[in-house]
Amino acid sequence: MQNSFYNSFDTELLHAAETRSKYERTPFQQDRDRIIHSSSFRRLQAKTQVFFSGEYDFYRTRLTHSIEVAQIGRSICHYLQQESGLLGGDFYIDPDLVEAICLSHDIGHPPFGHAGEDTLNALMKNLGGFEGNAQTLRILTETIYSGSLGREGMNPTRAFADGVMKYKMLFRDIMHDGKPPKNHFLYDDQEKYTQFVFGTPVVSSEFHEEKNLNTFRSIECQIMDWADDTAYSINDVMDGLAAGLITVEKIDQWAKKKSLNSELTDSLKSLLEAIHKRQLNRFFARKIGEYIHAARLVEANNFMSETTRRYAYKLEIDPAVRAEADLFGMVSRELVFWSPQIYQLEYKADYMLKEIFKAFQEHYLTDPNSKFVLLPEFTEKYVRNEKDILRRARLLCDYIAGMTDVFAIRTYKRLFDPDFGSIMDLV
Repeated sequence: MQNSFYNSFDTELLHAAETRSKYERTPFQQDRDRIIHSSSFRRLQAKTQVFFSGEYDFYRTRLTHSIEVAQIGRSICHYLQQESGLLGGDFYIDPDLVEAICLSHDIGHPPFGHAGEDTLNALMKNLGGFEGNAQTLRILTETIYSGSLGREGMNPTRAFADGVMKYKMLFRDIMHDGKPPKNHFLYDDQEKYTQFVFGTPVVSSEFHEEKNLNTFRSIECQIMDWADDTAYSINDVMDGLAAGLITVEKIDQWAKKKSLNSELTDSLKSLLEAIHKRQLNRFFARKIGEYIHAARLVEANNFMSETTRRYAYKLEIDPAVRAEADLFGMVSRELVFWSPQIYQLEYKADYMLKEIFKAFQEHYLTDPNSKFVLLPEFTEKYVRNEKDILRRARLLCDYIAGMTDVFAIRTYKRLFDPDFGSIMDLV
């Protein structure tokens, strides 16, 4: 049955001249399947969510987090189709498209979580910056496949590419007094993708209605964003409790320093009761259901709503539920991410990435004719063939960002630890 929510504008490919095989799968199912079978997706199993991957088997990684986000995203789609009077029958938000967006929303994140993202952005501040969401778009559109002809993207549909573009402002457009932005930007050479998703070669003049493009998102992107908020606000607390960084005593002490209203105080009491009764899984499973049911679809009117229904609707979240999600996120952020244990690991990660980048910079940017070969054969050749210094820096950044936690540590040791390394490491 044809889904009339979408039109040919939504399913058009980035490179329209290319074609895909037309079997029984929809274009959005093909988008999803290409993500699942990619090496970029597999690497998420060894990238940090809260704790470094490999710390213990129990804790979430970027991969398990992405799977959880995808499940929540699909559930939101099904809930809206059943409960919203604006949808029904052959007119619905495609859960396969939302799943593809959710599964891929973190594939651009580097090793060591947000700490690694901050470090790479600081290292690239004069070279175009680094941003996890921008890197996700870069992987999908330019680098997800590699072969004898170099690297290329997966040629995504417009709706899929748009769905992963949580932020649409360019690096150069949000610089303040010459200072590069900390996050929430696209790379300057990705302007062509904003032109593609909006179907116009003219960007600045078309966006006068939207004061902040970083908040202007398709309905599928909004669903992904709420599914992501739901997953990490709940699951980061669970991992923090399992690690012993969040305890009843610490929550009590933390709450005393905050000015919480009665509803949020009750939320903490419910959490503490679940801890005492050892019913955390049941408590948080119920919370996920509540957060899914807190979503509501409303009509929207903007400069894109006549072109695609993906911009004719927006997602509203019950304010009380969003406040509770923010509360749980604040608990995990201040008791886990701001703990000495995590800060020490982030300090070490920052140091290792800086040293790795410095070594590559010295031999591929500062001295492009250096005799040292520090990269695997394919990457080495690809970098050496690039004469533009900014594009060469981006390729080096791609290589580091694609590392898993363990591979980054091994690379650091291979470069700087005299007692570590083998001639077989790069084979």
